[in-house]
Amino acid sequence: MKKKFIGYSIFFVILTGLFLLFSFWGTDNWRAKSPIISNVKPFTFLNQDGKDFTEKDMQGKVVVVNFFFTTCKGICPKMNGNMHKIYDAFKDEPGFMIVSHTCDPETDSVPVIKHYADSLKIDEHKWVFLTGRKDSLYAQARNSYLLDDPKNSLVNINDQFLHTQFFALVDKNGDVRGQVYDGLKQEELDKLKDDIRTLLKEKANGTTFSNNLFGN
Repeated sequence: MKKKFIGYSIFFVILTGLFLLFSFWGTDNWRAKSPIISNVKPFTFLNQDGKDFTEKDMQGKVVVVNFFFTTCKGICPKMNGNMHKIYDAFKDEPGFMIVSHTCDPETDSVPVIKHYADSLKIDEHKWVFLTGRKDSLYAQARNSYLLDDPKNSLVNINDQFLHTQFFALVDKNGDVRGQVYDGLKQEELDKLKDDIRTLLKEKANGTTFSNNLFGN
């Protein structure tokens, strides 16, 4: 009786293992997924062509996000130089894009960011530059992408200036994943590339931006 019980137990364990194997085979469910740390809130900004760009334009894409300003002589040139390397690595991936926001919209008008984008010699459908209202841009940086402390919003908007070298990574469902990445550190850029590759393999969950919490 004891041997029979042990035999049945082993058979049950094997059967359960086979069931789980076939259930997860060919899916992403077996992978250890990076955590969701935030999500993209609804927005409307202007791109370098003066056209509206919203969160829906990111739907179904793996997106790297950052903030910069065109007249920066400090961290921005190196940061966007490193971003260009990310662009070069993934520019041929149909499910990938970069979205760069200005943090100085009073200077960085549509013509200015257009000139800046042209100078990079990029596909401007794959790497988009955005401008808009300062308070709205800063709210996105802090509340959607976690690239700045939300407490800084308590200061008068005219006295605020956002200056950050960090990148955020958004998945195909509009969730901010993993961590914020230091755009000046090679080891974090390497980690970002690995995480992009992982997210590109993930399937969108079928919930669109327009019919969940992203919609109005």
